[in-house]
Amino acid sequence: MSTLQISAADVNKLRQQTGAGMMDCKKALTETNGDFEAAIDHLRKKGAKVAASRQDRESNEGVVIARASEDGKRGVIIELNCETDFVAKNAEFVAFGNAIANEAVQNNPSTIEELYNLDIDTENTRVKIGDAIIDKTGKIGEKIGVSKYTVIEGEKVIAYIHGNFRLGVLVALSANAAGADEAGKDVSMQIAAMNPIAIDKDGVDATVIQRELEIAKEQIRAEGKPEEMVEKISAGKLNKFYKDSTLLNQEFVKDSSKTVAQFLNGVEKGLTVTAFKRVALGA
Repeated sequence: MSTLQISAADVNKLRQQTGAGMMDCKKALTETNGDFEAAIDHLRKKGAKVAASRQDRESNEGVVIARASEDGKRGVIIELNCETDFVAKNAEFVAFGNAIANEAVQNNPSTIEELYNLDIDTENTRVKIGDAIIDKTGKIGEKIGVSKYTVIEGEKVIAYIHGNFRLGVLVALSANAAGADEAGKDVSMQIAAMNPIAIDKDGVDATVIQRELEIAKEQIRAEGKPEEMVEKISAGKLNKFYKDSTLLNQEFVKDSSKTVAQFLNGVEKGLTVTAFKRVALGA
C-alpha cells in the first residue's frame, strides 16, 4: 500500500490559502488524502477547538476601530480583542478589525450577534464574521472576539482613532457645514482627551447630579461655612462640574478662550453636537 506524498508546493499553497502553519497544513493534507477543500475544513475545525479551549483566557488587548459611512450619516466603533499586545500590533490583526468595521458600517447590524452573522471576505471566499473569528483564533492561537460595538447616526458623523488603535471616538454634528470634517476631528480629539460624560448638562443623569451636590455640600460643611450658604455654594460647584464634565461647556483644548460650544458656533452659527461615543480599549 503506497503512502500519499504531500509536496512542499501543496503545503505552501494551503498555507497561503489559510494562513495556518506549515506543519498544520501538511498534517491536514495528509489526514484528508490531499483533498484541499477537506483540508481547509479540517483546519477550520481545529480553529474551533482552539477557540473552545481558550474561552477562559483573558483577552484585554486588541484594537478599537471607528468608521463613518461614506455618506457621513452613520458611524460605528468596534473593539476587537486578543490576548497579547504582540498580536494587537500585528498588521494582519489590525486589517481584520478594519474589515469587520467596514462590514458593520455598510450593513448596520443592531447587536454583536447580528454583526457576527454578517459575511466578510477572507483569503479566497466570504464567510460569517463569527466563523472568521474562529479561524483567526485557530491560526493565531489566542482568544479573539468583538467585545464592544456601538453605533451613532446624525447629519454629519466623524470617526476618529487615537493612540495606535487604543481609543475610538464618534461625533455627530447637527449639520454638514463647511469645515465640518475638520471641526468634527477637533471635537473628537477633545472627547478623546477630556472624556466628557454628556453633551450638555441636560444629558447628565439625575443620580450623578445628586451625588455631585451631596459631595459638594459635605465639602462646604467641612470647611466650616454657615448652613445658609451651603445651597448657594454647592450650586456654584455644580456649575463647575458641568463646565469640566460636559462637552459643550468644556474649554476647547485648542483655544482655552472658548468653550466647545463657542468654537462650533464660530464654524457655523448654530452648529452643535447631537451625539458622541468614546470607546477606550479595555475600559
